[in-house]
Formats: sequence, C-alpha cells, structure tokens
Amino acid sequence: MLAINNLCYYIGGRVIYENASLHIKPKDKIGLIGLNGKGKSTLLKLINGDYPPDKGEISKSNECSLGFLNQDLLSYQSQESILTVSMLAFEEAVQIQKKIDAVLKQMETNYTDDLVDKLSKLQERFEALDGYSMQARAEEVLEGIGFKTTDLQRPLQEFSGGWRMRVMLAKLLLEKPSLLMLDEPTNHLDLPSIEWIENYLRNYEGAVIVVSHDRQFLNNTASKIVEVTGGDLITYEGNYDFYLEEKELRAEIQKNAFDNQQQKIKQTEKFIERFRAKATKARQVQSRVKALERMDMIEDVVNDTAAVNFRFSFKQKSGRHIIRLENVSKSYGDLTIFKNSTAHIERGDKIALIGANGKGKSTLLRIISGSESIEGLREEGYNVIKGFYAQHQLEALNVSNEILEELKQSGLDKTELELRQLLGCFLFSDDDVFKKIKVLSGGEKSRVALAKTLISEANFLLLDEPTNHLDFISENILIQALQQYQGTCIVVSHNRHFVSEVANKIWYIEDTEIKEYPGTYDEYIYWKDSLTPPKESEESTNGIKVKEKRPKPEKPKTDTELKKAEKELSALESQIDEFQLRIKRQEDHLADPTVYGDADQLLIANTEYETLKKQLEELNGQWEELFTQIERLQS
Repeated sequence: MLAINNLCYYIGGRVIYENASLHIKPKDKIGLIGLNGKGKSTLLKLINGDYPPDKGEISKSNECSLGFLNQDLLSYQSQESILTVSMLAFEEAVQIQKKIDAVLKQMETNYTDDLVDKLSKLQERFEALDGYSMQARAEEVLEGIGFKTTDLQRPLQEFSGGWRMRVMLAKLLLEKPSLLMLDEPTNHLDLPSIEWIENYLRNYEGAVIVVSHDRQFLNNTASKIVEVTGGDLITYEGNYDFYLEEKELRAEIQKNAFDNQQQKIKQTEKFIERFRAKATKARQVQSRVKALERMDMIEDVVNDTAAVNFRFSFKQKSGRHIIRLENVSKSYGDLTIFKNSTAHIERGDKIALIGANGKGKSTLLRIISGSESIEGLREEGYNVIKGFYAQHQLEALNVSNEILEELKQSGLDKTELELRQLLGCFLFSDDDVFKKIKVLSGGEKSRVALAKTLISEANFLLLDEPTNHLDFISENILIQALQQYQGTCIVVSHNRHFVSEVANKIWYIEDTEIKEYPGTYDEYIYWKDSLTPPKESEESTNGIKVKEKRPKPEKPKTDTELKKAEKELSALESQIDEFQLRIKRQEDHLADPTVYGDADQLLIANTEYETLKKQLEELNGQWEELFTQIERLQS
C-alpha cells in the first residue's frame, strides 16, 4: 500500500534518516516509537508530503488515501458547530444535501417534472453515499471521544485547543482514510475516550500508524512496533510488550556479537603488533591489516533504560495529616462540581485522581493546593510544603534564564553535577543545559518545569498530567523518582501504566462526591469490573456489529495471597502424608489372616479402607487446585 525505500532526510548537518525503509500493508496497525527529537513526527510529515525527502522515495498505491492528525490542527478555528465541522468528512454528501435543500425550496413555488427528476437523482446519490446516517455517525464518534450531546451544536471556537483537536480527530475517523496517521492522540483524551479510541482502532478497516508514549494504548492497538533509532526504522512484529522482550533478545545477541568481534580485533591487533617487524610474517601481517579494514563493524548496544541516581529529599517531614476536606462544596453557576464531599490525605499517600474530563479533577487539585475558594472545611496539616506541577506552571519559568540556571535557583543545596544528571534524565544533555528557556518548545518547557518540581523541598507534590510530552525513558525516570520519593503526592493522569506503577490509592469523582479505592490501579480495575457482570457489547464501527464478551479480569497478584496459599499447601501436604500412612496401615490390617478370615471384620476394615481412599482423593484434588492457584500468582 505504501513503501518507504532508502529514505534519507537531514536537518542542517544532523541525520534524521539514513537509508531507512518501511513497507506499510493494508490493515497494519503500527505503533511508531522512539526518543523525542528522533524524527517520529517528521516521518509522518514526510509520508504526508509536507516535507520532501533528501534521498530515497516514498511511494503509495493509487487507491491509498492519507489522513493525518497533527499538532498544527490546534490552530484551526471555525464559527460552525463541532457537529458541522466533523461532518466535513462527508464533503460530497454535505454538498448534495445542500443541493437537495435548495431544490426542495424551489419546489415550494415551482413544482416541475425537471425539478422532481433532479431531486430524485440527488436523493439517489445521497443514499448511495449513506448520507442519511452521516449525522448519526458523526454524533456517535464525537460522543465516543468525550463530547456531551449538548456540546454538539456549540461553535468550534468556544473550545480549548485540546477539545478542538478531538473534533479534528473525529473528522479524520469519519473520513476513514486508507492510512490513518495519529501523532500523540492520547495527549488530548481522557481515560474513557482513550478506551473508546482503542476499540475503534482495533476494528478500523484501514492501516493505522500512531505515535504514542502510552504503552498500554500501544499494547491495545498496535500489531507492529516500528522504532526510530540511529536514523533507521526497526520493525518488531508484535505489540509493545512483545517489542520489549524482542528488543532485549536482539540486544543480547548483538552484545555477544560485538564482544566476540572486539575480542577478535584485539587478538588480530596483538598479532599485527607482535609480528609487524618480522619479514617472514609480512604477508600474514598485511593480510590481517586488510581483514581489519574490510571488517563490517558491529555497534555496541546502547543502554536507553536510564535509571534515577538522584537524592530526592526534603528538610522537613510533614505531620501525619496532610489535607482534610470536610463537607466541601464547589459550583460554577448552575454547574455543581462537589456537594458536601469529604476526603483525607495522609502522609505517605500516593494518590492517582482518575476519570473523565469535566468531572472536576483539576478543580479538586486546586482546592487541595488552596488556590480555589470553596464552601466547607479545608484543613492543612503540620509542616506541609507543597510543590505544584501543571501546564500553567510553564508561565512561571524565567524565560531569560538558561535551563541549568533555572534549576539552580530551585535546587538549593544540589550540586551542578546532580542538577545536570537530573536534566540528562529529562533529555537535556551536554550543552543543552545552557539553552535559554525562551527558545524551548512547549514540551521542553514542560520537562524543565517538571524537573524543578522534583528537586524542590516539597514534601507534598501535586502533579497535573505530568507524563504529557514525556517519552518512555523520561516517563520511566519520573516513575522511579516518585517510587523513591518518601513524601506524599497526588497525581492527575490518564496514563494507565504510569498510574499503576506509582499510586497506592485511587480517587475518582462520582455523583459530585470524592470517592476513594484504598489500593493500586490494577486492584481498582479488578474491583470495578467485579461490580458489573460480564455482558455482550456491540460496537458499530465500520458498519459492522461486533459482539464480544468482556473477559473476566484476573485477580491481582499479591505477596499476601501467595504466602497464604503456600502455607495452606504445606498444611495440606502434611494431611496427605498422614492419610497415606493410615491407608498403608489399613492395607496391612486387611492382609492380616484373622481379619480376612472373618467376614464381619473384613467388611468393617474394607469400608474404612475405602473411606480413607476417598478422603485422600479429595485432599489430592484440593492440593491440585491450590498448586494451580500458586502457579498463577507466581506468573
């Protein structure tokens, strides 16, 4: 369908792609990954024809149509309703609808056979284009990605950039191009919308190539991972989990080959050095010199799994109680966000605040920080020092400062080496640390603001969507930092992997109340799904009704459950040993001539023997079930 052959692309003297190749087949679901700045978005723009390649070619079949969701669409404005904008996907059908309306208007005063014939042909074409269902399809997609029914007639320009991006995504999905290209779509979606998009893309008729740093999203949508690295495109035939395993295996093979080659090179160099001066060995020496020159060098494996080696500390330990909210109410006009809601944050809590947009998560974060007025009680604990990260924190950066200088002003007693080490974790290395804040992109400013938050003396962190604009390595750094952090934090995030790795409590907002689940995200999902029995669901993507049973989630694995099961198994084995001994004794008893020679004694002994065997069989069944449970908990 689309072929990239020997692609070369350079920005200044920097190599972005060097003889890279990729073939995209119909129905491929590709996750495009790689470090920030390596050329993922550039590749989509090259495919879209926005940039010409320096060398090589990008060719596509005649029937291949492209649809591209990118950050440039944020600037699109319109006075039209979002429903009307999304229906621009049906351009021909919309134009025919206008013609039909015009003909009907004419027929009110001028009813002629020509007009009837024209109307008939227009309606026939309109029906062929499935025009009568286009509004329903547009409404379904818009509501699927998070818009309320009451929003659909609101003008596009009333919405913020992220919501406008959703409208453009809806339009793109409705167009159904042969190749759908999405650049970081989950940055603008809440969790219910992400799950809707996942299901939509899985059933999408065409090919998809998506740039994303959301590993669960990639696991749920991608059947192929393409990594941008070293100016090349490396393909892995599976989802993100498969990519991790396969990459580790390839790295091990490459490392062994590299080590073997280096050993061979050293041995050859020793031979050359040792016999260079001997005339009798001149031919052999020259042969080895030429062999080294012709050798295809194997590159060493680059370790891109950065680990945090940084001391996150604070001078003052907070009291046990961080924040108490009692009977809190908050409204904006007629819109009630909270009503008589109560919640407590204790020292050591690492809370993830999750749920759909518009429920009040950011408002709650501001209430907790003390920057939002409320009805009710907000009580802050002893020695609580807050650190707040949100997108508006970017405005607090001093644009005249260099990156390193900005961190020095927040890092207090941190050495320059420690600060540079942390900046390296967030992809600012070498001379990058001397860049002025004013020349940084939005994503780069986000990383600086996040680094500032982490090195503050705060013992209570409030983080609003911290993983936006972070690649996998930076996200992993943040996860490790928060896992090591000995203070308290509350995080608003739609990144499921991040939440599952960090949180020990889950908050969500339901019926204008703050609800709490006292466990991890995986346990919360299991609990939530257990409340709703499995049911058949219908998805009407691509005009096809797909019925599927939602699989019953496996119970989360915990050390407590495992230890309990192992203890039960040990006790059961002792019982089985005892019963086997009793059965052996009973067999000896049955072999006694005084017993088998007496019919009454034999009957009693045989009945007892059969009872023991039945009890042993039941114990063995229990043992097998417990052993299976332990295997599942250990896997």
